[in-house]
Amino acid sequence: MLTTSLTPDEIGTLRLAPIFRSLAEETLDELLLSARPRQYARGKTLFVQNEPADCFYVVLEGWVKIFRINPNGEEAVIGVFTRGQSFAEAAAFTGGEFPATGETVTDCRLLRLESARLIATIKKNPEMGLAMLASTSQHLHMLIQQIEQLKAQTGVQRVAEFLLDQTSSRVGSCMVQLPYDKALIAGRLGIKPESLSRAFKRLREHGVDIQQNHAVIDELRALQKLIDKD
Repeated sequence: MLTTSLTPDEIGTLRLAPIFRSLAEETLDELLLSARPRQYARGKTLFVQNEPADCFYVVLEGWVKIFRINPNGEEAVIGVFTRGQSFAEAAAFTGGEFPATGETVTDCRLLRLESARLIATIKKNPEMGLAMLASTSQHLHMLIQQIEQLKAQTGVQRVAEFLLDQTSSRVGSCMVQLPYDKALIAGRLGIKPESLSRAFKRLREHGVDIQQNHAVIDELRALQKLIDKD
């Protein structure tokens, strides 16, 4: 690697993101020439909907939410991103406007990359364009999955799937830490905070006990069975 201030572990984190996963080292070096990791406090606005899209980000540590404000003035969460995930690269590539607002959910360490550097790298290295397609495809898949959940699953099923996504197994018992506050979980799942509270209560029947910012799950297969139920 060349002149970046990233640690070896952070370089490994970058490689988790689809946009960087298959890049040759020389191409990644070129893209990172002017990039520097930065610390951001919780609640920091990274960009605002309809602002010129002059950059994109990769999460090295922490959580970031992307959201829009609907006509009723309510926040509609589009996505929540964490370590090894990138966001806003499609907007940066087109040189248009940010379609939503980005804000840190926790204290974060992010890598900010300029859109001009991204476009220059794509022009010089066709593999960068293929990496952009891979990244855009993953984001599209994520949005399709969210739409499917909204149309096909109850609120309780969405919460159950969210909890399962925080685990590394589908069998046995476990305790998982809720990665961010409950209001954001509700927004991410497309339900009201009060509906989330009711869903947590309903999940007690399926062996789930919410304790502040943790969920104790008696049997993961019970949650999977609930999700698969018609």
